[in-house]
Amino acid sequence: MSEDDERRRRPDPEVPAKARRRQFSPGYKLRILAEYEAAPNGEKGAILRRERLYSAHIVEWRKLRDDGALAGLSKPKGRPPADDRDKELERLRAKNERLEKELAKAQFVIDVQGKLAALLEKLSEGAPDENPPSPKKPNG
Repeated sequence: MSEDDERRRRPDPEVPAKARRRQFSPGYKLRILAEYEAAPNGEKGAILRRERLYSAHIVEWRKLRDDGALAGLSKPKGRPPADDRDKELERLRAKNERLEKELAKAQFVIDVQGKLAALLEKLSEGAPDENPPSPKKPNG
């Protein structure tokens, strides 16, 4: 056996600079709790050993589950998916707002046209006729 082969077989004795704390997902916690509670008394310790857990984990997770904290954590992170009714409502609100703006523009145009028609009528009453009636010629 060469020295390189021996070095490869031996584990590295270096310890990581900082130990990392294990983190368990809410789904994992609920699954282990269900398995632990369904197991007969002699099997519970085997579950803890297999998963490398302590009984304090189970006590803490049970308390969280009973308080409802695990149910809220098991939901996916982020914004909940939009409901189809909410999408439709938002679309209709945007359409309503656009139509109200168009209506306001149309009412403004109608108002201006009415004032313009009144002004033109007033001007036409006070202005002399452009084509005065021609004097009648005697017949023949």
